[in-house]
Amino acid sequence: MQFSRLTAGPGTVAAIRALVPAAADVTDAVSAIIADVADRGDAAVNEYTARFDESPAPPLRVGEAELGAALDVLDPAVRAGLEVAIANIAAVGWGAARQPREITLEQGHNIVVRELPVQRAAVYVPGGSAPYPSTVVMGVVAARSAGVEEVVVCTPPPTDPVVLGACALAGVEEVYRVGGAQAVAALAIGTDSVRAVDVIVGPGNLYVQEAKRLVSDRVGIDSFAGPSDLFVLFDAADAGSIRLIALDLLAQGEHGAETLVIAASPSGELLDRLQADIAALEQAQGSPGAASCILVETGSLEQGLELANAYAPEHLELIGPGAEDLAAGVRNAGCLFVGWPSATAFGDYVAGSNHILPTAGSARFAAGLTPANFRRQMAEVRITPGALPALIEAGAPIADAEGFQLHAESMRARVPPIEDNQTQ
Repeated sequence: MQFSRLTAGPGTVAAIRALVPAAADVTDAVSAIIADVADRGDAAVNEYTARFDESPAPPLRVGEAELGAALDVLDPAVRAGLEVAIANIAAVGWGAARQPREITLEQGHNIVVRELPVQRAAVYVPGGSAPYPSTVVMGVVAARSAGVEEVVVCTPPPTDPVVLGACALAGVEEVYRVGGAQAVAALAIGTDSVRAVDVIVGPGNLYVQEAKRLVSDRVGIDSFAGPSDLFVLFDAADAGSIRLIALDLLAQGEHGAETLVIAASPSGELLDRLQADIAALEQAQGSPGAASCILVETGSLEQGLELANAYAPEHLELIGPGAEDLAAGVRNAGCLFVGWPSATAFGDYVAGSNHILPTAGSARFAAGLTPANFRRQMAEVRITPGALPALIEAGAPIADAEGFQLHAESMRARVPPIEDNQTQ
Protein backbone atom coordinates (compact mmCIF):
# COMPACT_ATOMS: atom_id res chain seq x y z
CA MET A 1 0.00 0.00 0.00
CA GLN A 2 0.95 3.61 -0.51
CA PHE A 3 1.01 5.23 2.96
CA SER A 4 0.30 8.84 3.94
CA ARG A 5 0.38 10.21 7.48
CA LEU A 6 -1.86 13.06 8.62
CA THR A 7 -2.73 14.81 11.86
CA ALA A 8 -6.43 15.52 12.21
CA GLY A 9 -7.45 19.14 11.91
CA PRO A 10 -9.21 21.62 9.62
CA GLY A 11 -8.92 20.55 6.01
CA THR A 12 -8.17 16.88 6.77
CA VAL A 13 -11.17 15.56 4.82
CA ALA A 14 -10.26 17.68 1.81
CA ALA A 15 -6.68 16.42 1.98
CA ILE A 16 -7.90 12.83 2.08
CA ARG A 17 -10.26 13.28 -0.86
CA ALA A 18 -7.51 14.94 -2.88
CA LEU A 19 -5.65 11.63 -2.85
CA VAL A 20 -8.42 9.94 -4.87
CA PRO A 21 -7.63 10.24 -8.60
CA ALA A 22 -10.09 12.43 -10.48
CA ALA A 23 -12.49 10.47 -12.62
CA ALA A 24 -12.08 10.69 -16.37
CA ASP A 25 -14.73 12.62 -18.28
CA VAL A 26 -16.62 9.97 -20.22
CA THR A 27 -19.88 11.86 -20.68
CA ASP A 28 -19.51 12.42 -24.45
CA ALA A 29 -18.54 8.80 -25.13
CA VAL A 30 -21.38 7.41 -23.01
CA SER A 31 -23.92 9.83 -24.52
CA ALA A 32 -22.95 8.61 -27.98
CA ILE A 33 -23.42 4.96 -26.98
CA ILE A 34 -26.84 5.64 -25.47
CA ALA A 35 -27.96 7.54 -28.57
CA ASP A 36 -26.70 4.74 -30.83
CA VAL A 37 -28.53 2.07 -28.84
CA ALA A 38 -31.69 4.18 -28.95
CA ASP A 39 -31.33 4.44 -32.72
CA ARG A 40 -30.16 0.94 -33.72
CA GLY A 41 -31.10 -1.28 -30.77
CA ASP A 42 -29.65 -4.80 -30.70
CA ALA A 43 -27.28 -4.13 -33.60
CA ALA A 44 -25.56 -1.35 -31.65
CA VAL A 45 -25.52 -3.39 -28.43
CA ASN A 46 -23.85 -6.31 -30.21
CA GLU A 47 -21.27 -4.10 -31.91
CA TYR A 48 -20.23 -2.45 -28.64
CA THR A 49 -20.09 -5.81 -26.92
CA ALA A 50 -17.78 -7.18 -29.59
CA ARG A 51 -15.60 -4.05 -29.41
CA PHE A 52 -15.31 -3.52 -25.65
CA ASP A 53 -15.54 -7.07 -24.33
CA GLU A 54 -13.48 -8.59 -27.15
CA SER A 55 -16.11 -11.26 -27.44
CA PRO A 56 -18.22 -12.41 -30.35
CA ALA A 57 -21.82 -11.39 -29.96
CA PRO A 58 -23.69 -14.48 -28.74
CA PRO A 59 -27.44 -14.36 -28.14
CA LEU A 60 -27.93 -11.53 -25.66
CA ARG A 61 -30.19 -13.56 -23.40
CA VAL A 62 -28.79 -16.51 -21.46
CA GLY A 63 -30.89 -19.60 -22.04
CA GLU A 64 -32.73 -21.53 -19.33
CA ALA A 65 -30.61 -24.63 -19.93
CA GLU A 66 -27.38 -22.64 -19.46
CA LEU A 67 -28.64 -21.22 -16.17
CA GLY A 68 -29.54 -24.70 -14.92
CA ALA A 69 -26.18 -26.12 -15.96
CA ALA A 70 -24.35 -23.34 -14.11
CA LEU A 71 -26.24 -24.21 -10.93
CA ASP A 72 -25.27 -27.86 -11.31
CA VAL A 73 -21.55 -27.09 -11.49
CA LEU A 74 -21.42 -24.65 -8.57
CA ASP A 75 -18.84 -25.63 -5.98
CA PRO A 76 -20.83 -27.01 -3.00
CA ALA A 77 -19.16 -24.64 -0.54
CA VAL A 78 -19.85 -21.64 -2.79
CA ARG A 79 -23.45 -22.72 -3.22
CA ALA A 80 -23.91 -23.13 0.53
CA GLY A 81 -22.41 -19.69 1.14
CA LEU A 82 -24.67 -18.08 -1.45
CA GLU A 83 -27.69 -19.74 0.13
CA VAL A 84 -26.73 -18.24 3.53
CA ALA A 85 -26.28 -14.82 1.92
CA ILE A 86 -29.65 -15.02 0.17
CA ALA A 87 -31.43 -16.06 3.38
CA ASN A 88 -29.78 -13.39 5.54
CA ILE A 89 -30.33 -10.52 3.11
CA ALA A 90 -33.94 -11.56 2.61
CA ALA A 91 -34.43 -11.66 6.39
CA VAL A 92 -33.09 -8.11 6.72
CA GLY A 93 -35.31 -6.93 3.86
CA TRP A 94 -38.75 -5.50 4.34
CA GLY A 95 -40.68 -8.49 3.03
CA ALA A 96 -42.68 -8.82 -0.14
CA ALA A 97 -45.31 -6.15 0.62
CA ARG A 98 -46.00 -3.38 3.09
CA GLN A 99 -49.44 -2.67 4.45
CA PRO A 100 -51.00 0.64 3.40
CA ARG A 101 -51.14 3.31 6.08
CA GLU A 102 -54.36 5.28 6.54
CA ILE A 103 -54.11 8.74 8.03
CA THR A 104 -57.12 10.77 9.22
CA LEU A 105 -56.53 14.52 9.07
CA GLU A 106 -57.93 17.19 11.37
CA GLN A 107 -60.46 18.35 8.78
CA GLY A 108 -62.04 14.90 8.77
CA HIS A 109 -60.81 13.38 5.50
CA ASN A 110 -58.55 10.37 4.94
CA ILE A 111 -55.32 9.79 3.04
CA VAL A 112 -54.23 6.22 2.39
CA VAL A 113 -50.51 5.95 1.62
CA ARG A 114 -49.64 2.84 -0.33
CA GLU A 115 -46.16 1.51 -1.07
CA LEU A 116 -45.98 -0.27 -4.39
CA PRO A 117 -43.08 -2.11 -6.01
CA VAL A 118 -41.96 -1.29 -9.51
CA GLN A 119 -42.95 -3.89 -12.06
CA ARG A 120 -39.54 -4.59 -13.56
CA ALA A 121 -35.99 -3.98 -12.27
CA ALA A 122 -32.45 -4.75 -13.41
CA VAL A 123 -29.28 -5.54 -11.49
CA TYR A 124 -25.99 -4.78 -13.22
CA VAL A 125 -23.28 -7.27 -12.23
CA PRO A 126 -19.73 -6.27 -13.25
CA GLY A 127 -17.40 -8.61 -15.10
CA GLY A 128 -13.70 -8.16 -15.63
CA SER A 129 -10.96 -9.92 -13.71
CA ALA A 130 -13.25 -11.75 -11.27
CA PRO A 131 -16.87 -12.91 -11.02
CA TYR A 132 -19.23 -11.20 -8.59
CA PRO A 133 -21.95 -13.64 -7.54
CA SER A 134 -22.31 -11.65 -4.31
CA THR A 135 -23.55 -8.65 -6.32
CA VAL A 136 -26.23 -10.86 -7.87
CA VAL A 137 -27.42 -11.74 -4.37
CA MET A 138 -27.31 -8.16 -3.06
CA GLY A 139 -29.32 -6.69 -5.92
CA VAL A 140 -31.74 -9.49 -6.70
CA VAL A 141 -32.74 -10.28 -3.10
CA ALA A 142 -33.37 -6.60 -2.34
CA ALA A 143 -35.62 -6.37 -5.40
CA ARG A 144 -37.46 -9.58 -4.52
CA SER A 145 -37.92 -8.40 -0.93
CA ALA A 146 -39.54 -5.26 -2.32
CA GLY A 147 -42.04 -7.36 -4.25
CA VAL A 148 -40.67 -6.76 -7.76
CA GLU A 149 -42.17 -9.36 -10.09
CA GLU A 150 -39.61 -9.23 -12.90
CA VAL A 151 -35.92 -9.03 -11.96
CA VAL A 152 -33.33 -8.94 -14.74
CA VAL A 153 -29.55 -9.35 -14.53
CA CYS A 154 -27.05 -7.92 -17.03
CA THR A 155 -23.41 -9.03 -16.89
CA PRO A 156 -20.62 -8.70 -19.50
CA PRO A 157 -19.52 -11.69 -21.57
CA PRO A 158 -18.05 -14.17 -21.23
CA THR A 159 -20.66 -15.04 -18.61
CA ASP A 160 -19.13 -16.75 -15.60
CA PRO A 161 -20.82 -19.99 -14.42
CA VAL A 162 -20.59 -18.83 -10.79
CA VAL A 163 -22.55 -15.66 -11.63
CA LEU A 164 -25.11 -17.65 -13.60
CA GLY A 165 -25.37 -20.15 -10.75
CA ALA A 166 -26.05 -17.32 -8.31
CA CYS A 167 -28.75 -16.04 -10.68
CA ALA A 168 -30.37 -19.47 -10.71
CA LEU A 169 -30.21 -19.74 -6.90
CA ALA A 170 -31.78 -16.31 -6.53
CA GLY A 171 -34.59 -17.22 -8.92
CA VAL A 172 -33.58 -14.99 -11.83
CA GLU A 173 -34.92 -16.29 -15.13
CA GLU A 174 -33.89 -13.37 -17.34
CA VAL A 175 -30.13 -12.85 -17.73
CA TYR A 176 -28.39 -10.92 -20.52
CA ARG A 177 -24.74 -11.25 -21.46
CA VAL A 178 -24.05 -7.60 -22.10
CA GLY A 179 -22.16 -5.01 -20.09
CA GLY A 180 -20.97 -1.44 -20.17
CA ALA A 181 -22.90 1.66 -21.15
CA GLN A 182 -24.65 -0.31 -23.89
CA ALA A 183 -26.23 -2.60 -21.27
CA VAL A 184 -27.55 0.35 -19.27
CA ALA A 185 -28.88 1.97 -22.45
CA ALA A 186 -30.64 -1.23 -23.53
CA LEU A 187 -32.21 -1.65 -20.10
CA ALA A 188 -33.41 1.94 -19.95
CA ILE A 189 -34.64 2.30 -23.54
CA GLY A 190 -35.44 -1.26 -24.59
CA THR A 191 -34.42 -3.17 -27.72
CA ASP A 192 -35.83 -6.12 -29.65
CA SER A 193 -34.06 -8.49 -27.24
CA VAL A 194 -34.10 -6.51 -23.98
CA ARG A 195 -37.35 -5.12 -22.58
CA ALA A 196 -36.97 -1.82 -20.76
CA VAL A 197 -37.03 -1.80 -16.96
CA ASP A 198 -38.20 0.68 -14.33
CA VAL A 199 -35.10 0.68 -12.06
CA ILE A 200 -31.41 -0.12 -12.66
CA VAL A 201 -29.09 -0.81 -9.72
CA GLY A 202 -25.61 -2.18 -9.18
CA PRO A 203 -21.93 -1.24 -9.31
CA GLY A 204 -19.81 -0.91 -12.41
CA ASN A 205 -16.99 1.03 -14.01
CA LEU A 206 -17.09 4.73 -14.78
CA TYR A 207 -18.88 4.16 -18.11
CA VAL A 208 -21.62 2.14 -16.41
CA GLN A 209 -22.10 4.73 -13.66
CA GLU A 210 -22.17 7.63 -16.11
CA ALA A 211 -24.69 5.77 -18.26
CA LYS A 212 -26.91 5.26 -15.20
CA ARG A 213 -26.71 8.97 -14.48
CA LEU A 214 -27.58 9.91 -18.05
CA VAL A 215 -30.64 7.63 -18.20
CA SER A 216 -31.92 8.59 -14.75
CA ASP A 217 -34.61 10.72 -16.42
CA ARG A 218 -36.03 7.47 -17.87
CA VAL A 219 -35.52 4.98 -15.02
CA GLY A 220 -34.78 4.95 -11.32
CA ILE A 221 -31.19 4.27 -10.25
CA ASP A 222 -29.55 3.55 -6.91
CA SER A 223 -26.55 5.88 -6.87
CA PHE A 224 -23.35 6.87 -8.65
CA ALA A 225 -20.81 4.39 -7.25
CA GLY A 226 -17.20 5.54 -7.22
CA PRO A 227 -14.05 3.90 -5.84
CA SER A 228 -14.53 1.87 -2.66
CA ASP A 229 -13.33 3.12 0.73
CA LEU A 230 -13.00 2.02 4.35
CA PHE A 231 -12.48 4.13 7.48
CA VAL A 232 -11.36 2.43 10.71
CA LEU A 233 -11.43 4.29 14.03
CA PHE A 234 -9.69 2.29 16.73
CA ASP A 235 -8.18 2.34 20.19
CA ALA A 236 -7.60 -1.42 20.54
CA ALA A 237 -3.99 -1.93 21.59
CA ASP A 238 -3.72 -5.73 21.58
CA ALA A 239 -1.70 -7.32 18.81
CA GLY A 240 -4.57 -9.50 17.61
CA SER A 241 -6.93 -6.58 17.01
CA ILE A 242 -4.27 -4.55 15.22
CA ARG A 243 -3.55 -7.46 12.89
CA LEU A 244 -7.27 -7.79 12.14
CA ILE A 245 -7.45 -4.09 11.29
CA ALA A 246 -4.46 -4.51 8.97
CA LEU A 247 -6.20 -7.44 7.26
CA ASP A 248 -9.41 -5.43 6.86
CA LEU A 249 -7.56 -2.52 5.26
CA LEU A 250 -5.68 -4.83 2.92
CA ALA A 251 -8.84 -6.72 2.05
CA GLN A 252 -10.58 -3.52 1.04
CA GLY A 253 -7.54 -2.64 -1.04
CA GLU A 254 -8.27 -5.68 -3.22
CA HIS A 255 -10.92 -3.59 -4.94
CA GLY A 256 -8.19 -1.80 -6.90
CA ALA A 257 -5.70 1.03 -7.08
CA GLU A 258 -8.36 3.74 -6.69
CA THR A 259 -9.47 2.32 -3.33
CA LEU A 260 -8.77 4.52 -0.32
CA VAL A 261 -8.46 3.08 3.18
CA ILE A 262 -8.10 5.22 6.30
CA ALA A 263 -7.17 4.32 9.87
CA ALA A 264 -7.56 6.87 12.63
CA SER A 265 -6.52 6.68 16.29
CA PRO A 266 -5.53 9.06 19.08
CA SER A 267 -2.37 6.97 19.49
CA GLY A 268 0.54 7.53 17.13
CA GLU A 269 2.16 4.40 18.54
CA LEU A 270 -0.84 2.27 17.55
CA LEU A 271 -0.75 3.74 14.05
CA ASP A 272 2.96 2.85 13.81
CA ARG A 273 2.19 -0.73 14.84
CA LEU A 274 -0.64 -0.92 12.33
CA GLN A 275 1.58 0.28 9.49
CA ALA A 276 4.21 -2.29 10.43
CA ASP A 277 1.59 -5.07 10.43
CA ILE A 278 0.29 -4.03 7.01
CA ALA A 279 3.82 -4.04 5.61
CA ALA A 280 4.52 -7.47 7.11
CA LEU A 281 1.32 -8.95 5.68
CA GLU A 282 2.09 -7.52 2.26
CA GLN A 283 5.61 -8.96 2.41
CA ALA A 284 4.18 -12.34 3.30
CA GLN A 285 1.88 -12.15 0.28
CA GLY A 286 4.81 -11.33 -1.95
CA SER A 287 3.59 -8.05 -3.42
CA PRO A 288 2.44 -4.66 -2.12
CA GLY A 289 -1.10 -3.57 -2.84
CA ALA A 290 -1.82 -0.61 -5.10
CA ALA A 291 -4.44 1.03 -2.87
CA SER A 292 -3.71 4.16 -0.82
CA CYS A 293 -3.67 4.00 2.98
CA ILE A 294 -3.93 7.14 5.12
CA LEU A 295 -3.04 6.99 8.82
CA VAL A 296 -4.56 9.86 10.80
CA GLU A 297 -3.55 10.75 14.35
CA THR A 298 -6.48 12.41 16.11
CA GLY A 299 -6.54 14.42 19.31
CA SER A 300 -9.19 12.11 20.74
CA LEU A 301 -11.62 9.38 19.72
CA GLU A 302 -14.34 12.01 19.59
CA GLN A 303 -12.30 13.99 17.07
CA GLY A 304 -11.88 10.76 15.10
CA LEU A 305 -15.65 10.30 15.04
CA GLU A 306 -16.09 13.90 13.91
CA LEU A 307 -13.64 13.23 11.09
CA ALA A 308 -15.45 10.02 10.11
CA ASN A 309 -18.82 11.78 10.00
CA ALA A 310 -17.34 14.56 7.87
CA TYR A 311 -15.70 12.06 5.50
CA ALA A 312 -18.89 9.90 5.28
CA PRO A 313 -17.15 6.64 4.33
CA GLU A 314 -18.70 3.77 2.44
CA HIS A 315 -17.64 1.43 5.27
CA LEU A 316 -16.86 2.48 8.85
CA GLU A 317 -15.34 0.16 11.48
CA LEU A 318 -15.14 0.99 15.19
CA ILE A 319 -12.72 -1.29 17.03
CA GLY A 320 -11.71 -1.08 20.68
CA PRO A 321 -13.77 -0.28 23.78
CA GLY A 322 -13.66 3.49 23.48
CA ALA A 323 -14.33 3.53 19.74
CA GLU A 324 -17.20 1.06 20.01
CA ASP A 325 -18.88 3.23 22.65
CA LEU A 326 -19.21 5.95 19.99
CA ALA A 327 -21.42 3.87 17.66
CA ALA A 328 -24.56 5.84 18.54
CA GLY A 329 -22.82 9.02 17.38
CA VAL A 330 -22.21 7.78 13.83
CA ARG A 331 -24.33 9.83 11.43
CA ASN A 332 -22.71 9.41 8.03
CA ALA A 333 -21.60 5.98 6.82
CA GLY A 334 -22.81 3.58 4.17
CA CYS A 335 -22.54 0.68 6.63
CA LEU A 336 -21.22 0.59 10.21
CA PHE A 337 -19.27 -2.38 11.63
CA VAL A 338 -18.80 -2.42 15.41
CA GLY A 339 -16.26 -4.59 17.24
CA TRP A 340 -13.37 -6.78 16.13
CA PRO A 341 -15.57 -9.70 14.96
CA SER A 342 -17.45 -7.39 12.56
CA ALA A 343 -15.20 -7.40 9.51
CA THR A 344 -16.31 -5.37 6.50
CA ALA A 345 -15.76 -8.54 4.46
CA PHE A 346 -18.76 -10.18 6.17
CA GLY A 347 -20.89 -7.27 4.96
CA ASP A 348 -19.62 -7.86 1.43
CA TYR A 349 -21.00 -11.39 1.46
CA VAL A 350 -23.10 -12.96 4.20
CA ALA A 351 -23.84 -10.63 7.15
CA GLY A 352 -27.24 -9.66 5.75
CA SER A 353 -26.44 -5.99 5.10
CA ASN A 354 -26.09 -4.89 1.48
CA HIS A 355 -22.71 -4.24 -0.12
CA ILE A 356 -24.07 -1.86 -2.77
CA LEU A 357 -23.29 1.29 -0.78
CA PRO A 358 -22.87 5.05 -1.30
CA THR A 359 -19.30 6.14 -2.02
CA ALA A 360 -17.31 9.38 -2.38
CA GLY A 361 -18.94 10.95 0.68
CA SER A 362 -22.50 10.46 -0.59
CA ALA A 363 -23.36 8.62 2.65
CA ARG A 364 -24.16 12.14 3.93
CA PHE A 365 -27.41 11.98 1.92
CA ALA A 366 -27.70 8.50 0.41
CA ALA A 367 -28.18 4.98 1.76
CA GLY A 368 -27.08 1.54 0.71
CA LEU A 369 -29.32 -0.51 -1.54
CA THR A 370 -32.55 -1.58 0.18
CA PRO A 371 -35.99 -2.67 -0.96
CA ALA A 372 -36.90 1.04 -0.85
CA ASN A 373 -34.97 1.53 -4.11
CA PHE A 374 -37.58 -0.62 -5.82
CA ARG A 375 -40.71 0.85 -4.22
CA ARG A 376 -42.55 4.12 -4.47
CA GLN A 377 -45.37 5.71 -2.53
CA MET A 378 -48.77 6.60 -3.90
CA ALA A 379 -51.35 8.60 -1.98
CA GLU A 380 -55.07 7.83 -2.29
CA VAL A 381 -57.14 10.89 -1.35
CA ARG A 382 -60.74 10.56 -0.10
CA ILE A 383 -62.20 13.88 1.01
CA THR A 384 -65.48 13.67 2.87
CA PRO A 385 -68.20 16.32 2.38
CA GLY A 386 -67.76 17.33 6.01
CA ALA A 387 -64.09 18.20 5.40
CA LEU A 388 -64.80 20.48 2.43
CA PRO A 389 -65.53 23.82 4.16
CA ALA A 390 -62.28 23.81 6.14
CA LEU A 391 -60.18 22.68 3.18
CA ILE A 392 -61.76 25.25 0.85
CA GLU A 393 -61.19 27.99 3.39
CA ALA A 394 -57.54 26.97 3.65
CA GLY A 395 -56.75 26.10 0.04
CA ALA A 396 -58.62 28.58 -2.17
CA PRO A 397 -56.83 31.72 -0.88
CA ILE A 398 -53.47 30.10 -1.60
CA ALA A 399 -54.53 29.36 -5.19
CA ASP A 400 -55.78 32.95 -5.54
CA ALA A 401 -52.44 34.28 -4.28
CA GLU A 402 -50.61 32.20 -6.88
CA GLY A 403 -52.82 33.54 -9.66
CA PHE A 404 -54.51 30.22 -10.35
CA GLN A 405 -58.14 31.28 -10.26
CA LEU A 406 -59.45 28.01 -11.72
CA HIS A 407 -57.66 26.02 -9.01
CA ALA A 408 -59.54 28.13 -6.47
CA GLU A 409 -62.82 27.74 -8.35
CA SER A 410 -62.29 23.95 -8.59
CA MET A 411 -62.19 23.84 -4.82
CA ARG A 412 -64.99 26.31 -4.15
CA ALA A 413 -67.30 24.60 -6.65
CA ARG A 414 -67.43 21.50 -4.46
CA VAL A 415 -69.78 23.25 -2.03
CA PRO A 416 -72.54 24.31 -1.77
CA PRO A 417 -73.86 23.42 -5.29
CA ILE A 418 -73.13 19.67 -5.03
CA GLU A 419 -74.70 19.53 -1.56
CA ASP A 420 -77.78 21.37 -2.91
CA ASN A 421 -78.11 18.83 -5.74
CA GLN A 422 -77.86 15.95 -3.25
CA THR A 423 -80.80 17.32 -1.19
CA GLN A 424 -83.17 17.76 -4.14
